Amino acid sequence: MQAPAKRPRFLHLLKIAMPVTAVASFAHRISGALLIAATPFLIYALEVSLRDPAGYASVRETLLDGPWRVAVVILAWALAHHLLAGLRFLAQDLGIGFSLRPARLSAWGVNLAGLALLAFAAWRVWA
Repeated sequence: MQAPAKRPRFLHLLKIAMPVTAVASFAHRISGALLIAATPFLIYALEVSLRDPAGYASVRETLLDGPWRVAVVILAWALAHHLLAGLRFLAQDLGIGFSLRPARLSAWGVNLAGLALLAFAAWRVWA
């Protein structure tokens, strides 16, 4: 009889070196969850902003307030990353870039492009 394989009793996710493809996948899931959670608030803000010019001014003023600026930037990242990662996964479903090297390169591209768009959104919001 063989002894059971030694496996960790718990996983400390911050101590595990994740491959870049896993980071892209986790970020895709997190960005999707953020977008779903924000959808009711965004629909409400759209409805208020379309009522009249005063409603638009109210929503604009609220979204340009301190903590809401951070939320706008995070949602901009979530939208950008989710779109880019979704296109990456769609291409992989079609058999494009599925081998190891192209998968890693596309994951790096998605992660870096998401961060670049995060920086652009932050610059636009605080400019």
